[in-house]
Amino acid sequence: MNHHISTVKDIKDLKGKRVILRLDFNVPMDNGKIRETMRIDRALPTIEYLIKRKARIVILSHIGKDSSSSLKPVVNYLNKTMSVGFVPDFRKEEAFKVVNGLPEGGVVVFENLRIDDREETNNSTFAKYLASFGDIYVNDAFAASHRAHASIVGIPKYLPSYIGLLIEDELKNLSLALNHKHPFLFILGGSKFETKMPLLKKFMKSADYIFIGGVLANDFFRDTGIMIGKSFVDNYNFNLARLLKKGNIILPKDAVVTNAINKKGVVKNIDTLTAEDSIVDAGPETIKSLAPILKKVKLILWNGPLGYYEGGFDKGTIELLKAISGTKATSIIGGGDTAVIVERLKIKNKISFISTGGGATLDYLANGKLVGVEAVKKCTKR
Repeated sequence: MNHHISTVKDIKDLKGKRVILRLDFNVPMDNGKIRETMRIDRALPTIEYLIKRKARIVILSHIGKDSSSSLKPVVNYLNKTMSVGFVPDFRKEEAFKVVNGLPEGGVVVFENLRIDDREETNNSTFAKYLASFGDIYVNDAFAASHRAHASIVGIPKYLPSYIGLLIEDELKNLSLALNHKHPFLFILGGSKFETKMPLLKKFMKSADYIFIGGVLANDFFRDTGIMIGKSFVDNYNFNLARLLKKGNIILPKDAVVTNAINKKGVVKNIDTLTAEDSIVDAGPETIKSLAPILKKVKLILWNGPLGYYEGGFDKGTIELLKAISGTKATSIIGGGDTAVIVERLKIKNKISFISTGGGATLDYLANGKLVGVEAVKKCTKR
């Protein structure tokens, strides 16, 4: 844990101060409905802390990939437990009127930052403009803190800056994975090998066991000459066969595959696949074979699902999560899709820590730092 980073608790007097609070409300949506609220819920303690201390709070966040999504559903969700205003366009004069009219303990949310292209280009004029709404900046958007955007790294150049309670909690827990207890099991799933390769290289050195699932496992199979039929693979050129020689990598023994005859999936041994098969999940024998390892490890770090879970193939991920929830090991789940499944299974209290980050968690684990947190550290407290 970086002790020299100032948190919201270090701010002496918040009464009446305008606090720009950058949060990550980038939650999964289906037809305008919030599918899963973990990121919002985990930000609530910081909002409540600021309200209690009578700050005037301006919340900034992005949602979705571009300007097409709105934070309005998030505002409606927040309004079930607190009173929150909404500014549909923070570039208009009314934004200043709303902020200046905020009572002590009042909260307003600005619309999706990405309605302005200058957010993602980290434009300094835009960062300065956003900073003009506040006296203090608090970054509690852990899941966005790996992005060098105006609201993350720009604003701290103009205001005294601090991290919130969520980022503090994330850094404390994720640093457990950096100072690991042994035996240590690292589970890597999902896809996008190029973003996960730094992590794999790092933990090849320190993990006692590495279990690989998802599309990443297909990449390994392909590189070792195993027939994987029509399975998804990443396009890149890493020589994965060479990594397997190190000996601490475990790949699935069996898989759920779909083909023209079996749309719902059938279990096959990995070495019996045909040209028509597509791997969609890790099979039951694979999960069973991990049981002896789960019994002896002291730390488990997991990022990325084991199957094509958007297509409904989540059984491998579910079974492995259940097995982990029954162990005595410290278990850390790196956000994203796997976290959504943990929420659904209601086993949250049996997992030591669930990160709200996807890419941010990967970046922090690979590099031990995040641009958003570094920007707060660099800020000179005026």
